[in-house]
Amino acid sequence: MRKLRGLWKIVFGRTTMLVLLLFIQALVLFGGFVILGRQVLMLNYMSGFLAVMILMYILNVKQNSSFKLMWIIFILVVPIVGVAFYIYTKLQPGTRFISRRVRELIEEEKVFLSPDAAVLERVYETSKPEAGLLRYIHDKGNYPAYGNASVKYFPLGEDKFKEMIYQLERAKDFIFLEYFIVERGHMWNTVLEILTRKVREGVEVRFMYDGTCTLSLLPKNYNKRMEALGIKCKIFSPMMPFLTTHQNNRDHRKILVIDGHTAFTGGINLADEYINEKVRFGHWKDTAIMVKGKAVNNFTLMFLQMWNITETECENYGRYMYMGNDRLEPSMRNGGYIVPYGDSPFDNEEVGEKVYLDILNTAKDYVHIMTPYLILDEELLNAIIFAAQRGVDVKIVLPHIPDKKYAYWLARTHYMELIAEGVEIYEYTPGFVHAKVFTSDDEKGVVGTINLDFRSLYLHFECAAYIWRNPVIRDIEADFQVTLEKCERISPQNCREYNLFYKILGRALRLVAPLM
Repeated sequence: MRKLRGLWKIVFGRTTMLVLLLFIQALVLFGGFVILGRQVLMLNYMSGFLAVMILMYILNVKQNSSFKLMWIIFILVVPIVGVAFYIYTKLQPGTRFISRRVRELIEEEKVFLSPDAAVLERVYETSKPEAGLLRYIHDKGNYPAYGNASVKYFPLGEDKFKEMIYQLERAKDFIFLEYFIVERGHMWNTVLEILTRKVREGVEVRFMYDGTCTLSLLPKNYNKRMEALGIKCKIFSPMMPFLTTHQNNRDHRKILVIDGHTAFTGGINLADEYINEKVRFGHWKDTAIMVKGKAVNNFTLMFLQMWNITETECENYGRYMYMGNDRLEPSMRNGGYIVPYGDSPFDNEEVGEKVYLDILNTAKDYVHIMTPYLILDEELLNAIIFAAQRGVDVKIVLPHIPDKKYAYWLARTHYMELIAEGVEIYEYTPGFVHAKVFTSDDEKGVVGTINLDFRSLYLHFECAAYIWRNPVIRDIEADFQVTLEKCERISPQNCREYNLFYKILGRALRLVAPLM
């Protein structure tokens, strides 16, 4: 069996495929000379020369290997189109503008994002590896850690919605909302009624949603309707009728900040399926957290960073910062540490992925994961497998009823490889899992918007909270165990019996996995 597996890797490995594609390209060039004559030959030679130069650049640039491989295959298979498209993507002014503005805004905010030396010292005395991770998130992700964390976990969208309404009703100063999906219905109409009333009471309301909403969920001029109600409103990267690469970088964050002292994040958008008011893919399993205290400043600054990309005047950041003392909330889990952090596709640093990798690589007893998608690069795949090989209990809960069938077909291609190494795969039989949750060793957890796919890890603006030694970890893990009882464990036999056509389709989709 091992010999067959080795032969499979040789025949279908990257080196073999690249050599084969180079050979095919040589045949095409030769055929062009024989059939179409000198003019086409010159064009082929010119594109071939540019292709070699670009391939040399791709091989040496800092980028995930899966993206490199995708571009290499594209350029080798269709050199003229591949070269033209690669050059086009690199010359996009929109991408460069957003990248530059994000860097400028981070510099503006830095005075409010200084780490607390006392917090880092306390963590260092307890655990040097944890101190190193917190230092990394600040140095590369620009967000500091906070002690005396105050967190509440919501195992379902309905739970978060109820608390969200209660907190919105109490707003006195300002409300910031930033969501990937907004759709009119019970959830959004309820929120909008409160926002409209709060504006009349003198509360500042800013509302930002991603431009993909204008495709089918909201009217094109919906932001103008919000402005007419007194709500400051922006569409992040509106969809345009022409091809631009920066439209691939969506704002996938879900952030609600109230008066600077309360924030929400997690997988839950502002649409009825997220609270099971509307059934789309069976029961919708999603999660969120509420954070209180100084740690909310990180979420406030994440929001203002995105809001001010298109602004020319400097923001009065101090007006929105929480400067009070952290108060213990009886309804919250208090203690330990929390780092709310964002992830940008333009900083050449995969903070979201590296936090996940750190959890996998340092786990001693278990790592439990809930994610809607399993489209892995080699780093994550190897880390998951290595954790299981070290004897760590690795369990992953995925949807049984997917929202995107192509993503499910691709995820299935990883099942057998993971199961063979001791990873336990479960599918949530009542419906769809949209939660993005990691827990480990009863002391670490992440709740946020970051999926285990290329789009979340490399292409989108994302956010999450890393929590360490706060009692809320026990709540998250308890919810994982309850969810597990509603799941089917996937066996090798299940993998073998899966539809052959979908198996082949999933394997083929790996070629374009970085776009999914």
